[in-house]
Amino acid sequence: MRIVKRSILLSGLGLVAGLAGPSLAQDRRPAPIAIDARHNPIIADGSFYTADPAPIALADTLYVLTGRDEARRDQAGFAMHEWELLASTDPASGKWTLYPQFLRPDKLFAWASGGAAWAAQMVQGPDGLFYLYAPVEQRDCGDQDCMGIGVAVADHPLGPWHDWHPEGPIVSQRLPTANHIKNIDPTVFVDEDGAAYLYWGTFGQLRGARLGSDMKTVGEPVSVKTLTGFFEAPWLFKRKGTWYMVYAANNAGPDSPCTNAVYHACQAYGTAPTPLGPWTYRGVILDPVSSTTSHAGLIPFKGQWYMAYHTADAKLGGHFRRSVAIDRVEWDDSVQPAAIRKVVPTHAPADRTPTHNVARIAHPTAFNVPIPLQYRLAALNDGVIYPAPLPPDMWASWNGRGDVSHGWVQYRWDAPVTIDGVRLKFWGDQPPGAGVGIATPRAWHLEVGKGGRWRPLVTRGVPTTGTAQPVELRFGPVTTRCLRLVLEASTDGKSHAAFGIEEWEVLSPAKVVPPAVPPTAADLARCD
Repeated sequence: MRIVKRSILLSGLGLVAGLAGPSLAQDRRPAPIAIDARHNPIIADGSFYTADPAPIALADTLYVLTGRDEARRDQAGFAMHEWELLASTDPASGKWTLYPQFLRPDKLFAWASGGAAWAAQMVQGPDGLFYLYAPVEQRDCGDQDCMGIGVAVADHPLGPWHDWHPEGPIVSQRLPTANHIKNIDPTVFVDEDGAAYLYWGTFGQLRGARLGSDMKTVGEPVSVKTLTGFFEAPWLFKRKGTWYMVYAANNAGPDSPCTNAVYHACQAYGTAPTPLGPWTYRGVILDPVSSTTSHAGLIPFKGQWYMAYHTADAKLGGHFRRSVAIDRVEWDDSVQPAAIRKVVPTHAPADRTPTHNVARIAHPTAFNVPIPLQYRLAALNDGVIYPAPLPPDMWASWNGRGDVSHGWVQYRWDAPVTIDGVRLKFWGDQPPGAGVGIATPRAWHLEVGKGGRWRPLVTRGVPTTGTAQPVELRFGPVTTRCLRLVLEASTDGKSHAAFGIEEWEVLSPAKVVPPAVPPTAADLARCD
């Protein structure tokens, strides 16, 4: 890119870029924090939760702009009020610097509220200045959806930052043309000739446009329909004359290369010969991670390409307490256009502490395979119970009709195990006795299998079910290779509610070591 740095009067502030002066965006911030990331995520101890990473390389430093997740552990929704900044001169070393409380939307944009510091990106413009594009909530906008994209300017990624368009957002439901989409997730790329391009969108709606030389005038948008499974989080870049769009996809299904559950997303990508298309889908480059989203950004730095994304892998993390990770990206230049090889996530070694829960080494299956798209069979025995679960964190019988009165889930072991109890964490959004939604089952019992036949497992009585706390049932030791949980649906006498299970533990007197890789789902072979 040819950079010609210019002196620009910052609109409405009377300040000149590059000169010292007060900033609306930055008051006193805490001191930078040194981070020693021994593994992914970068901040793994739960002291900060960071999400929606947007990397930018400058000289010998890689910066990653992130949102900050501040939701309570039991909160089923986002709480994001500020952005953070991570910096490293060598990502492979694990040495990072965190700039906490980097920016707040209500301090950066006078027209914005402080309640939505969502996925933003900063880029260097053709003039050498830096521009930050951020989706924030407008105050008193009067539109159906008040999320709009603002732009700020600085002469360095560390700031100080100033509103470059103090009149309001440059993209909204009114600008550049009327629309009814949610205008978030901006991504910007500046070409070698200085031309800049902006994409944004979510919920399957992707828009793109050329930016004016002032980096704030948005041209006539194009609508992209050819990127398979597009959900949100576009990331635009160019390599060797080809334009690339990486994005979060959720084209779900039993045979999907992306995801089995609609609440989960993979990272897919497409290519185009020009910055505004036409776009051709090319495949999946990151499988679903522990959080429902992963929101990636790709960038070259010191001769190596990297992908920054987020997961729920930090201590006490979750879908609304995500943490940024970074991994290497490799290319296949033997094909045209060059292909992005699937990224192999690196993370802390799996917890293989011996446990009495032998469900961790079992192969699960259920009566309703293939599972309804919002649920996951693997959730039954993954060893995780989230305080604020989403549908991928559970298995359920829901089919939308209320006609399932009975059902079962089953474990099969590679070798016989001796068991003496079970612990169940049911999930429901309706009270017991409901005939709609998901409710705890009316009744349940256990069966052991042998030779293709099932017999009831004698117990001291099934405990009362509930969803707030796990229920536990103990019984005399039994040795088996197959265990089935049979459930009777809640009903109001007219229809049946579905039943859902977050975790089904099977207890053994002897401990087992959980596998590094979860067992695959079982088929319905005989339980000999």
